[in-house]
Amino acid sequence: MPFSDYKTALVTGASSGIGAAVVERLRRENIEVHAVARSAKALQQLAERTGCIAHAIDVTDRQAMAELAGRVEFDILVNNAGVDRPKKFLEADEGDIDLIVDVNLRAVLHICRLVVPGMVARDRGHVINISSIAGAYNFGGNSSYHATKAGVSMLSNQLRIDAFGKRVRVTEICPGRVATDIFNHVHGDDPSIREKFIAGFELPEAADIADAIAFAISAPVAVNIGHMEITPTLQVMGGLQTARPQPKADPSGEPGS
Repeated sequence: MPFSDYKTALVTGASSGIGAAVVERLRRENIEVHAVARSAKALQQLAERTGCIAHAIDVTDRQAMAELAGRVEFDILVNNAGVDRPKKFLEADEGDIDLIVDVNLRAVLHICRLVVPGMVARDRGHVINISSIAGAYNFGGNSSYHATKAGVSMLSNQLRIDAFGKRVRVTEICPGRVATDIFNHVHGDDPSIREKFIAGFELPEAADIADAIAFAISAPVAVNIGHMEITPTLQVMGGLQTARPQPKADPSGEPGS
């Protein structure tokens, strides 16, 4: 369905990175964009720059999100908000797991619950779920994050089944490494973080992800672009590792032979 058939959009995690780039891209198509994030100051600057409507809301605040969804009929929903607490699962704590599940999966489920039925009733709408290559591939990091992104991936597939027979499209965007400030948010605001994850690499920009989303939205109504994996050309997923068993400790306290 071309952009001209859509009027309003809801974008979460909109204050920076991919979310802000999506807001800017949709505003260029004269879409009324409601931008949601926790950072009121960054949102206000985005609103001044783009003309979007800013809502300083935490996506886990169900009452506030329900109030917004009850006031506005959204044609486009971009679930972009996400968090991570990168550590091995054996070292994860209760707070880490709860936060990641609450923001990355539970909030997405509830926002879809609030918005998608209206799209189905109007026979018009497009849901964009930003998951991650972490939802499909295994690599060192945070198992809780991988699990929530896999959940978003399956939700995207299931939404198409639940909305079957209506012109409601669902697109899952799976980014790999993108040159945004997410690494500083996750790992700490230190120059060494940019050196480790950004400097010297050839990476997609947030605007590239926004353009891919715009491509999916602008397709004819008969076309649903269901899944897009967007990675650097010089990034690959997967690999095989094999470990030898570690020697068992001697009951006497001496290392085993």
